[in-house]
Amino acid sequence: MSTRKTAIVTGSTSGIGLAIAEAFARQGMNVVINSFSDTPADHALAEKLSREQKAEVVYVQADMSKAAECRALVAKAEKEFGSVDILVNNAGIQHVAPVEEFPIDKWDAIIAINLTSAFHTIAAAIPLMKKSGGGRIINVASAHGLVASPYKSAYVSAKHGIMGLTKTVALEVARESITCNAICPGYVLTPLVEAQIPDQMKAHDMDRDTVVREVMLDRQPTKEFVTVEQVAATAVFLASPAAAQINGTNISVDGGWTAQ
Repeated sequence: MSTRKTAIVTGSTSGIGLAIAEAFARQGMNVVINSFSDTPADHALAEKLSREQKAEVVYVQADMSKAAECRALVAKAEKEFGSVDILVNNAGIQHVAPVEEFPIDKWDAIIAINLTSAFHTIAAAIPLMKKSGGGRIINVASAHGLVASPYKSAYVSAKHGIMGLTKTVALEVARESITCNAICPGYVLTPLVEAQIPDQMKAHDMDRDTVVREVMLDRQPTKEFVTVEQVAATAVFLASPAAAQINGTNISVDGGWTAQ
């Protein structure tokens, strides 16, 4: 059984999740990375992180749209390392369309992966954190957890839901040395955001550069994308002893978007 802290990061083979996993590994933690696939490349990524960061990193497949697999992910992490000390709910998907045209299957998938999966992983992790004397739950929400944008009804609904879940969990575990907080990034140029650009181009009838400038970064006062490293550094802080009295709130990493 390892004496190092163990962190689970869902949806962590690319983008924000991968940056957070790398940052935790750099801190000397055991890290469980995750995605829905189960390929040699997934396991090779874990091995690469282990070598580069001199940490124990394993890959665990779990489809975050399925309740049983969400809970099994947490159980497998404890079986592998003996504890679950930090849980980062990062898995997410996106689809952009007007409400009246929004595909039902896309709505269901976004709510399942972006919101309901966090309920399942948190419910599975809390007993393990209580057993080990404390823990940190970090939900990667979004500026869209605080404000809305057109054509993103499912995503905005899910991220607002994550904010409510964060606050509720924080109150329930406040006396257990467990904290639950959310990070609310603005636009980060990840594969998820990159994949949105064609849909946004279609929805707004704009070319790529115009969508980036006038839609994506319009409300981000710095007019710059947030970096994955900046979000990861925020997660490291929330997992640190310095953040022990930060509970049930959010840290916005959005270039001033939600200050408006």
